[in-house]
Amino acid sequence: MAKVVVDPLTRIEGHLRIEVEVENDKVVEAHVIGTMYRGIEAMLRGRDPRDATYVTERVCGVCAGSHGWASSMALDKAFGANVPAGGRIIRNLIIGAMFLHDHPLHFYHLSALDYLDVMAVAKYQGKDPGLLAVKDKIVKLVVAGDTAPLTPRYKPDAFSVNDPELVTMAVAHYLKALEMQAKAKKMSALFAGKQPHQSSIVVGGVTMLPNIEVIEQFRSMLSEQLDFIEKIYLQDVLTFGTGPLLPLAQAGVGGGALNYMSYGGFARDNESKDLFFKAGLIMNGDLSNILPVDEKKITEDVQYSWYKASANGKTPYTEDTIPDLDKKGAYTFVKAPRYDAKPIEVGPLARMLIMQPKGLLDIIAKNNIKPGAVARHAARAYETLLLVKDMFTWLDALENEMGSKDFRIHDTEHWEAPVTGQGAGMTEVPRGSLGHFVKVADHKIENYQMVVPTTWNFSPRDDNGVRGPVEQALIGVPVPDLENPVNIVRVVRSYDPCLACAIHLIDPVTNDIKKFRIGW
Repeated sequence: MAKVVVDPLTRIEGHLRIEVEVENDKVVEAHVIGTMYRGIEAMLRGRDPRDATYVTERVCGVCAGSHGWASSMALDKAFGANVPAGGRIIRNLIIGAMFLHDHPLHFYHLSALDYLDVMAVAKYQGKDPGLLAVKDKIVKLVVAGDTAPLTPRYKPDAFSVNDPELVTMAVAHYLKALEMQAKAKKMSALFAGKQPHQSSIVVGGVTMLPNIEVIEQFRSMLSEQLDFIEKIYLQDVLTFGTGPLLPLAQAGVGGGALNYMSYGGFARDNESKDLFFKAGLIMNGDLSNILPVDEKKITEDVQYSWYKASANGKTPYTEDTIPDLDKKGAYTFVKAPRYDAKPIEVGPLARMLIMQPKGLLDIIAKNNIKPGAVARHAARAYETLLLVKDMFTWLDALENEMGSKDFRIHDTEHWEAPVTGQGAGMTEVPRGSLGHFVKVADHKIENYQMVVPTTWNFSPRDDNGVRGPVEQALIGVPVPDLENPVNIVRVVRSYDPCLACAIHLIDPVTNDIKKFRIGW
């Protein structure tokens, strides 16, 4: 039996270490280890509740605005604030634009290099001027010995794409995606004030009063995003997923436990009865039985986490976040969220399996694709297309609201912190289901907890010894070459952490540590 250690797994919010044991060329044991203590919840105790929106924004600069959105939703409930339609729509547009930023970034810049033999670009023999320019640029970088960020990388394997035409096209789209990300972030900043770390979303609504010029500027860039997502991003994902990567897709490599959840997100009405992302729960892969989500069934275990067990209970409203670095048996700073004592996968695949859009289900059925790493990329791209189309209706709704005599963006009557209160902000963000939970006492934060998508997916074993979703997904993953464990990171990254810059392998014979530089 050989032990493989990936540490650190970079380009993520925080730090991640993956340890697996390999026997007969397959993973038989896995531990997912969060190696950084966050401490945001402890920092918030005793503060003005309105601080939470801006403090929690600093958890992550990648999923910009997500934590401020969820935090303000929790405060809305604790304060008794009623967000007017204008504020609700602008919040949706701020975060919706960040989905358009995050999803292509994940595919092109964080995951694609796991599947591409980038040096195949040098063999491109086509006539397309744009692709020839890409070839020329890459060849010059090779000659100069400076091919970052495309290298260093894992060695190509049996599933790597080495067709010069496909690879050159993918690298060209890699460059195009950088341009589109910048525009998506600018779109969000039009309503958010700035990105990352927006400054517009507050308890009760937003602070940005829109005008028609801003809306039309947003609409123009949204049209560009639709063209890119529909004609390039989604098509690339389908080309690879139903082509060279189809064996991985059909084998369901990295499938996991098949329990999925979505809180629902992007309300289209003030009562939150009509949600773009539907709320629901799937257990044991049964797509025919979408269950409702019950907030009361959410708990967090810490048996294998470096935290003291709370004497107050395991629910997000009652638990503590007190580090215990000497805790016997613990191996991570990530807690173990559970729904009704079950590990749950969250994210684009969960959302799409719960929404069940016909177009995506037809692609899955036609190609016999099973839940796994490739399916997560497909779900992420498909939901991006659905989202960008729906965002046009949000812009129209905002224009209609602006034309009404009682147009408002904020509930000013519920701005001051209450004496007591509590609330949960539960919504969907790029990586999955995000929940912020706050209790207010004497106008101050008494307790604050965040149960974030990465906590759900990258959780350790729970109090019953049951592995978290990524740990389960790694079991059975093929590792035919210990010197090149690319399938491990393919699975891990499909959940939307990010690319590793270093790998350490323990040789099963000598126990020597081998070090490999793995590309940006």
